[in-house]
Amino acid sequence: MRVHICAVGRLRTGPERALIDDYITRFDRTGRALGLGPLALQEVEDKKGGGMEAEAALLERVIPKGAVIVLLDERGTLMTSPDFSDRLAGWRDAGRGDVAFVIGGADGIAPSLRAQNDFALSFGKMVWPHMLARVMLSEQLYRAASILAGSPYHRV
Repeated sequence: MRVHICAVGRLRTGPERALIDDYITRFDRTGRALGLGPLALQEVEDKKGGGMEAEAALLERVIPKGAVIVLLDERGTLMTSPDFSDRLAGWRDAGRGDVAFVIGGADGIAPSLRAQNDFALSFGKMVWPHMLARVMLSEQLYRAASILAGSPYHRV
């Protein structure tokens, strides 16, 4: 199952980019034998300032057709890392070809795109900067793959 992080805004060179690249590499290496991956980062940018609806239109273009759509949202479901890995494995085992994790812009995700989601995931009740949310998501995806692989990376 291919995994996509679809996010508003472009990540420049820097520590966040280095962390994401590292976790993407780790995920791809670990996930391959598990039927997970590759992991692709799809970035969109609304240069005309059209707001949430314009961002939603750009995001819809990079979300693969038929993908499981997972919104990152502080109002979403809180999960443990093992529960998240089970959810990812469940989509894979159900034969889903793609899963797209969607990170909106500064104002959030437009209602039109929100209505299309299959699942909403929260990293807590706090709102995180979008660049850090990407880092946290890429780490959790790698952690999920390592849990499924039986690796000692995740400790309880």
